[in-house]
Amino acid sequence: MSPRESIATDDAPGAIGPYSQAIAVDGWVYTSGQIALDPRTGELVGDDAPAQTRQVLSNLVAVLAAAGCTPADVVRTTVFLADMGDFAAVNEVYATVFGGDAPPARACVAVKTLPRGGLVEIDAVARRG
Repeated sequence: MSPRESIATDDAPGAIGPYSQAIAVDGWVYTSGQIALDPRTGELVGDDAPAQTRQVLSNLVAVLAAAGCTPADVVRTTVFLADMGDFAAVNEVYATVFGGDAPPARACVAVKTLPRGGLVEIDAVARRG
């Protein structure tokens, strides 16, 4: 069994709790959920779900890159929405990163609240090439 590797990058917001941006083990990368925080300011970006989704995905792609992965390496995501009414709008933005012939498996759930009052949170599992 290979040791766990903590993944960190300044191109995504730092953890706001006792967790890693991602953990890699045995060729797999497990990201923590990303919300729409600007990595430079730590402030929430965007007033609506599509704008926040763009920032969330930018953060997630940065963490994946720090782990040596691309969106094409992602096999599963979980999308958390503060309002399931945003489902279609989030899907439009999500498809710009995870569209194509074989998008990752995914779960999407509505939650009561997200950290910092966010509207969208996404995590991912990727396989290192």
